Amino acid sequence: MTDPKSNDSPASESRPGASDFAAQAGESRQSLAGEFTDFLKENKKWWLAPIVIAILGLGLLVLLGGTAAAPFIYTLF
Repeated sequence: MTDPKSNDSPASESRPGASDFAAQAGESRQSLAGEFTDFLKENKKWWLAPIVIAILGLGLLVLLGGTAAAPFIYTLF
């Protein structure tokens, strides 16, 4: 049986990486764009960037199509 006073609890700082995890938890949060950029860097998925930009651009055109800017957008196509 284990001693209840031992430092084997999940909250123990004696584990490797526990202090690193605590330090990262205390840092400020990144924006969505920053998180996406970090994802692209870490996973080497740079080919996703043009696809996401094109989808965001089309979404912006759809949103602007319902506003007073619609006649100007329709002349583009």
